[in-house]
Amino acid sequence: MDKPVIAQKKPYSVELEAGKKYMFCTCGKSKDQPFCDLASHKGSGFAPKHFTVDKDGTYYLCGCKHSKNQPFCDGTHKTL
Repeated sequence: MDKPVIAQKKPYSVELEAGKKYMFCTCGKSKDQPFCDLASHKGSGFAPKHFTVDKDGTYYLCGCKHSKNQPFCDGTHKTL
């Protein structure tokens, strides 16, 4: 499998709603970062990561696409 494109070397700060379904971009090519645009990953072997959160609030989603805790940032971008 190819390595994902680093969209940015810092997390995306986003407001998310509890129970709402989201699709996180895992390839790094989406024009709707940090979310999947359903087109950019076609033929790449990547697929969006579907997720929800339990509470409304601010979340930090991975921008480098290398987090071991996707869709959430785990600080991996500091080592790239």
